[in-house]
Formats: sequence, C-alpha cells, structure tokens
Amino acid sequence: MAPTRMSPPQTMPSKDELAVLEASQKEANNGTRGTSTRSAKGLVVVMVGMPARSKSATAHKLDRYLRWTGEMSKVFTVSNYRRKLVERYDNHNLFRADNKEAMEIRAKSAQLAMDDATDWLKGGGNIVILDGTHIAHYQRQKVHDHFEKRMGYRCLFIECVCDDNGILSRNVNETLQNSPDYKDMNSEKAMDDFNHKIQHYIEQYEPMSSKHEPQYRFIKYINDGESIATHKVTGHLEAKVLMYLSNFRPAPKTFYFSRHGESENNVLGRIGGDADLSPRGRIYAKSLAQHINALHIPNLRVWTSELKRTKQTVQGIGAPVEHFSELNELDAGVCEGLSYEEMQEKFPQEFAWRDQDKLRYRYPWGESYIDIMNRLETILLELEHSENILVVSHQAVLRCVLGYFLNKQPEDLPYINVPLHTVIKLTSDGYHYKMECTRLPVECVDTYRQQPKNCSPDRTTQDALITVPSHYDALDLWKLKQSLIEQH
Repeated sequence: MAPTRMSPPQTMPSKDELAVLEASQKEANNGTRGTSTRSAKGLVVVMVGMPARSKSATAHKLDRYLRWTGEMSKVFTVSNYRRKLVERYDNHNLFRADNKEAMEIRAKSAQLAMDDATDWLKGGGNIVILDGTHIAHYQRQKVHDHFEKRMGYRCLFIECVCDDNGILSRNVNETLQNSPDYKDMNSEKAMDDFNHKIQHYIEQYEPMSSKHEPQYRFIKYINDGESIATHKVTGHLEAKVLMYLSNFRPAPKTFYFSRHGESENNVLGRIGGDADLSPRGRIYAKSLAQHINALHIPNLRVWTSELKRTKQTVQGIGAPVEHFSELNELDAGVCEGLSYEEMQEKFPQEFAWRDQDKLRYRYPWGESYIDIMNRLETILLELEHSENILVVSHQAVLRCVLGYFLNKQPEDLPYINVPLHTVIKLTSDGYHYKMECTRLPVECVDTYRQQPKNCSPDRTTQDALITVPSHYDALDLWKLKQSLIEQH
C-alpha cells in the first residue's frame, strides 16, 4: 500500500559536482543513497606513445567514462598548447630532435599543459589526463617528479603500442582527416609530412619497461586492446582505469537504438508499467524489422529490456536477441501506471520536486535518472568493446545511453528528445560520435515533455500540466479503427 505522505528529495551535490554520481546501493526501507566517495589523492594519467597509436581516442573516451562514474576528470592535450604558441603548422621539422627552437616550443607546451592540469587538481578535480607523446625517459621523469614528488599526486602512464599494419593505416587516415595541422594540406603532401614526422619520433622513442623505469606505474595498451600488460598498478582509481581499458576498443563502431513501438500506456499518457504494444506499435515493429533486416548488418545482435513492449518490438528482426534488466525503464515507484494528470492530483509536491530537479529526483520506492546511470555501467562497458548492436529500450534509459556517447552534461540527460518510432544510428568519428535519426512512417503519440517554467509546489494545476504531451483518454478508439490503422 502506498504511503499518503512523501519524503522530500535527498540532499544532492552542488552544481560544481554534477558529474559525481551517488553510490549505487539503495537502503531497503526508504531508498536513500549516500554520495560517492573520491580518492583523497589525485591521479595523473599520462599518455605515452608514437603518433597514430589511438592515444587521443583512448584519453578522451577514458575521460568520458571517468566523469560518468563520478570522477572529476579532464583531458589536457599538449598539442593544443603547441598550436597556441605556433599558430600555423608548416612541416615535420617542428619535431626534429636537432631543432633546438622547436624542442623549446614543445617543452613549453608540455609545461603549460602540466600547469593547467595542476590548477585543475588544486581546484577540486581528482583526475587529469595528459594527452601527449611523452616518448623519452626525461619527459616522463619531468612529469613524474612534478606531480608525484612535488605535488603528492599519483602518476599512471598508459603507453599505446601498435605493430598491426591495419590498425596503423586506419589511425593514420583518421589523424590526417581530423588533425588541425593538416587541414590546409592536400592529402598527398599531408601523408608525406606525417611519415617524416613519424620517423623523427622513432629516432627519439624510448619504450617503457620495468627494467629501465621500475619506479613508475604503467599500463601497456597493445594493438588497441588486443593485449594489456601492467606494472605496479594498484589503488582504486588506477583499477578503474585498468577496468575500462580492459573493455575499451578504439576501433570504429556503429550502434543502433530505438525505443519500443508505441505502447498502450503511451496512448493513455501513463508512466511506466509493462503494457503491450498498441496497434500502431505493432505496425512499427514490422516496419523496424523490415528496416533493420534490409541493412544486412554483419554479426548484428539485438538487446532489449525485460519488458513486454521491447520484446514485442524486435520479434521480426533476423538476429540473436538478448534481454537485460539494466535496460528496463525507470521505475516510477508508487507512481507506476499513473498519468501525469493523476500524479499532479495525488502527489502535487512530488510532481513539483521532479520538475525542479529531474536528474536527481527519485520516485518514492522507485528510481532516479542517477540510478539508471549507475545500473547502465555494465551495459556501457559491453558496448565499449562491441559494434553492430541494436538496443531497443525505453525513453529514460536511451536518454542516458545516448548522453554517455554524445558526451552530454548530466543535467541535460532528462531532456534529450528520444521520439517513438525512430531509429537512431551512432557512428564513431575519432573520439566523437555522429548521430543520424531515421523516422519510420508509422504514426504515434509524442511523449516528450519539456520542463515547465513554474516548478513551485504552490503552482496551479494548469501551470503544472502545461507541458504534458497530448494523449488519449481510452483505448476504445483502437477497436473502432483497428482495420484502418492496420491498412495504414
């Protein structure tokens, strides 16, 4: 039996700590959560390796994951500081070891990146990622001495190593396409210049080893994760980095996402539940199957939630299907099955609290968006080393998944528009993702609700419901119009 009096939301982090997620374990009686704890000492992750070895992709995607799991992390890219000192890149001579002026510029760039990283740690951040080559012993020693010996932070080196010609060729092409250094060069000149640049680095490169640098913590990330070697990797944050690298693959990826077809509860404007598809939702299921099957996606796998409406949506797709509880829709607790109008009538203060802070608000005996973010971690790690997967899930869950890959701020997640009857395609582009949306021609209700301007508990019912999307009051119309809908 639902309680008649609701508890106010828990105290939440400040805006400066939006990315700090709450601890995942709920207390059995009232569903409260503690805040996540962070290491007392900061961690400096130092990328090491030749150009075109996936360092930047690894650095930025690691940063995205760390922030998602509650760490205050930031990437500092040394080449960006170099471009501020030398606005126009002329040629590979900038990287010659015997070019004294150029070496001074590169050393200053590295120092500026270290200075800003230090300020970030002093200002409340707990992880920095130095994205650079750091190929020589003296460069790594300078970083280690500054952060670990002088500042008291821990250093972890990640050396990206690659001897696979296929991976190297792909990485070189991506570098030439995306690097600001080559945006004004034709492809032939850019390739020639880059090959000379690589040769300069080969002459200076001193690989990491436990024999020559036994005092350092490091991870060797070989051939985009084909194998991993570690040395002296201990501690909570280092273990989190290692776990991510064990799952991450920088190779190009394509994912497909869709909400389930329109459900009976969507038609009625009701929250959650385990309803069947509406007649239009069943038509979408057929249309989705035709669309996906026609793409002939190699080794396609389909993931759904455990709820009926997602299982019904994928029935015609010719690929293996797996069901995951982590992909279930946000649990609305005592409000499951209610419409927004009924929630406003029965629990107006709860409705107002949710509008005030949709990210952190937890339904009584239910979940918040932060809870979804926590339970999705295993799904996201699976996606990080997979490709060609179609995920059919729910609005709140897909908002979080898309927000992760598109690098959205946590407060933006509850307002990402994920419409019904739409296939969303994500394709990796360097360390970013491109999104394409394909709306299939099957009509449906619109379930997107914007945040109202008036979120006060004392607001009128009209103000509270002003952004509630239109819906039907009964399902009887389907019985009258089913033949017409199915013809459509």
